[in-house]
Amino acid sequence: MKIPRIVMAGTHSGVGKTTLTLGLLAALGRRGLRVQPFKVGPDYIDPGLHRAAAGQISHNLDSWMGSPEEVRQLFLKHALASDLAVVEGVMGLFDGARGQGEAGSTAQVAKVLKAPVVLIFSAKGLARSAAALVKGYRTFDPELNICGVIANGVSSERHRQLIRETIAGELGIPLLGALDNRQEIVMPQRHLGLLPAEENNDLHNILRQLATIIEEQIDIDALLQLARQAPDLDAGAVLPAAGPFTGVRLAVARDEAFNFYYQDSLDYLTELGAEVQFFSPLKDAALPENIHGIYIGGGFPEQFLPALSANRSIKEQIYLACRNGMPVYAECGGLMYLCRSVCTLSGERYDGVGLVPAGVRMGNRLAALGYVRATIIRPGILGGAGLELKGHEFHWSSPEDFPEEFSAYRLSGGRGQDGRTEGYARDNLLASYVHLHFRYNQEAARNLLAACANYKEFGRQVK
Repeated sequence: MKIPRIVMAGTHSGVGKTTLTLGLLAALGRRGLRVQPFKVGPDYIDPGLHRAAAGQISHNLDSWMGSPEEVRQLFLKHALASDLAVVEGVMGLFDGARGQGEAGSTAQVAKVLKAPVVLIFSAKGLARSAAALVKGYRTFDPELNICGVIANGVSSERHRQLIRETIAGELGIPLLGALDNRQEIVMPQRHLGLLPAEENNDLHNILRQLATIIEEQIDIDALLQLARQAPDLDAGAVLPAAGPFTGVRLAVARDEAFNFYYQDSLDYLTELGAEVQFFSPLKDAALPENIHGIYIGGGFPEQFLPALSANRSIKEQIYLACRNGMPVYAECGGLMYLCRSVCTLSGERYDGVGLVPAGVRMGNRLAALGYVRATIIRPGILGGAGLELKGHEFHWSSPEDFPEEFSAYRLSGGRGQDGRTEGYARDNLLASYVHLHFRYNQEAARNLLAACANYKEFGRQVK
C-alpha cells in the first residue's frame, strides 16, 4: 500500500520535536492536505495537541506494548484515508524501554512502518560538529532511513549557513530547515509535560505562529517529496476480529481533570460492542443513565481538587454504584480521585470518593516513570491471578497507607524494585497507577466488559 509518511525524530528529549511537529501539522493543513498524526510511545498530551493542529485524532504507536504487526495494522487503519501521515517520535531516536535494546523506540517504529525519518537536532554551539552528530545517528542503525535533518535554534544567518554547508556539503543529506531560536513563542508546561490542549486557551494562536515559522524556515516541498518516496507497506494480516458485548454501556470520565485515554483503547472497547458514555466528575451532578460499568482514566485531578471534592453528588453516585456491584476501573488520576483523600504540596487535604480506603500525597518530583509489567494478584474485573499486563507509570503523587492485602498488581520494570506491589483491588473495583492500552491488553479489555455484562444481567442499577 502506498502511504506517504514521515517520522519526526529527535537526537534527544527537549530538542523541539513536538513544537516542530505541531507547526508542520498546522502548515500542512493550510495547504488543504488531510494529515493523519501519530505519536510513538505512551503519551496522552501530545496526541491532544496533534488533534488541535491537524484536525484529526492522533493515535499512539507503541512497539513495546504491542507487536510489530499490531503497530503496523493500527497505522494502516488510520493512515489509509490521509494524504500524508506524520509520526512524532518519543525521547531520542534510539531511546526505548530501559535495558531492552530498541524495544519501544522511535527507531523501531520507523522500521516497522518502513518510514523515512527526519532527524531534529539542537544547533546551539555547533558548526562542523553537527556533521559528526548527524553521521553518528545515520550510521548507528543501517536499517534506518534518515533522509533529512532539521537544525533547531540557530543563532544567526551566518550560523545557519555554516550548518547548511557542513550537513549538505559533507554528508550529502538534505538540510530541510534551520530554525531561529524564537523565545517569544512558548508552549506552556506543567509537571507532566506540556499543558493539555483542553486547558491551553492560547493554543490556536500559538499554532498559527508555529505554522508561519515552519512555512518560512522549513522546505515543506522537499519534506513532502521525501514522505512520498516511502516504500509500499504490506498490509499483512488483518487485526483479529473482536467478540461482541453489544448492549454494555460504559461510563467514561472525561473532562479537564480526566483526559488521559488512548483513543485506540476506547476504539477497541467499542469494537468489542460496548457503548461509551462520557461524563464529567467536575461538572455533572449524576452518572449517565443505564450504565453497566465506570472507567476513570488519568489526568490532572490535583489541579482541580476543590471543584472535584465539592461535587458531592457525582462522588456519591460513583460510590453507591460500586457498592451495589457495578464494575469500576480507574488509572492513576482516577485512582487518586477514588481515594479517601488527596493531600497537596502545601498540606491541604481534599476528600475523594472514598472507595479506596487510603490517601495519596502530591510530591515535588517524579514518583514513578516507565514501562511496567503488571501481574494481577487478586482475581477481579480485569482477570484472574497471574494474568500479566503491559502498561506504564508516570506520576508525582504517592500512596499513603494502602492496604497491602488488597494490592492489585505485582510490578516489574519502571523505576521501582521488581516484585513490588501496587494498586487496590477488591470485588468489582480495581484502581491503580498503571496506565493500560486495551488494544495491547485484549484479554483484560474483554474481562472488563464481561464483568460489565454480568452486572447488566445480574446486578442492581443505581437510581
